[in-house]
Amino acid sequence: SLSAAFWEYLRHLGLQDFPCGLGSWNKSCLKGRRSPRRVQPGQEEAVLHKESPEALLELLRDWHSPWALPPDCSPQDQLLKEVAVLAPELIHGSKVCQVLKSLRMVDKGVEEVDEGVLQFQQLEELILSANQISRITSANLPRTLKVLELCCNTVDDLQDLCAQPPPELQHLGLGHNRLCSPSQDKFLTEDFWPNLISLDLSFNSLTDLLGLVSQLSSLQKLRILVLQGNPLALIPTYRGFLVDSLPRLSILDDIHIGPDERQQFHGLARQPELSRSEAQVVVSVGEMKGVPDPRTLQQLDVGSEAPVITYNYFVTYEF
Repeated sequence: SLSAAFWEYLRHLGLQDFPCGLGSWNKSCLKGRRSPRRVQPGQEEAVLHKESPEALLELLRDWHSPWALPPDCSPQDQLLKEVAVLAPELIHGSKVCQVLKSLRMVDKGVEEVDEGVLQFQQLEELILSANQISRITSANLPRTLKVLELCCNTVDDLQDLCAQPPPELQHLGLGHNRLCSPSQDKFLTEDFWPNLISLDLSFNSLTDLLGLVSQLSSLQKLRILVLQGNPLALIPTYRGFLVDSLPRLSILDDIHIGPDERQQFHGLARQPELSRSEAQVVVSVGEMKGVPDPRTLQQLDVGSEAPVITYNYFVTYEF
């Protein structure tokens, strides 16, 4: 589950180890106590040798330090490490869930977004790329969520996700999954995603261009759309039909839509017959080695009784 993967991630992050946490090295462990223990004779020196949070923080930031965070660490790692120094009381138990507004769990073997995710009450961004999620229950997603990225999973059905979708979601990433037309098109409307600005559906198995456009046209705030890698992108009029059918779009397949392009494809949306779900693929065989050339005619002497040998080949393509 996502919760189990998160707690395992925290364990490996070592937020209780020097220079983080409420260890004896941190002066902040003396703060906030209602009745500080009386310092016994001989203990004054030990208290003085505790490090200030600022000094401990420097050990994380100075690249000469053996405790420095690696240059390629994520902002999430850096945030949690620094919080564990400056406010170590926040990393105990479920309090740590209140610290994060962005949670990135990439390639952690997550199969389920469980109910424990609701502890992240401030969460606005959830990145779950390269996991093994086939379905996601929207009731387990924080209502504050604005970005949900599910790229490179095995999502094949959006019904559970659309049961109670986060109302403020602005980006939905479903690239490199297993969505098919027309069964999933009906879940891509304003009824489910009233504030959606960006939608990534690239590299799925969507084939019904006309049906998909009829649903996407209800997304009044949609400005960025990615559909490349789907079979419907092979249709010759694919881009022009989308540009003219969705006039609010600013970017299609990572390419900006300018005024000239809109003018070029103006009126194409009123000619759906040009956007039939058909495509022509031309395959050329450049060179084949190790077989006789069928174009070479065998040279025979006049009157020879030797048999004539001919060669024929065929190539099969499976889509």
